[in-house]
Amino acid sequence: MLPKQNCNNVGIYVRLSKDDERLGESLSIENQKKMLKSYVSEQIGWTLVDVYEDDGFSGTNFNRPGVQRMLEDAKNGRINTIVVKDLSRFGRNYIEVGQYTDYIFPSFHIRFIAIDDNVDTSDRNSTGIEL
Repeated sequence: MLPKQNCNNVGIYVRLSKDDERLGESLSIENQKKMLKSYVSEQIGWTLVDVYEDDGFSGTNFNRPGVQRMLEDAKNGRINTIVVKDLSRFGRNYIEVGQYTDYIFPSFHIRFIAIDDNVDTSDRNSTGIEL
């Protein structure tokens, strides 16, 4: 297990599947990046380390190159905070997403934030976290 860090070395993750393209411009890769980069830049002491992207991949499993690279960087301590637009960008399998947010990320001291869903694993009072 990696030691807990006081700074936030951030990785942002964006995903768009072919099905999502029908839902409009708000989910586009560029709009997600713009929103997430803005969010990170507004936080004091945060450094954007990398952008992880999966364009054209379904969120039904985690065998996506961008998410795998991000998870590897998190496990290796390169990043300690992951920010996504919403939970569905990280994954559509909510049981597996819950395993990451409740067990895997905490074991590596990884903070996970889904902005639109008000999920922040460092704040157990956020509305997206079940106690």
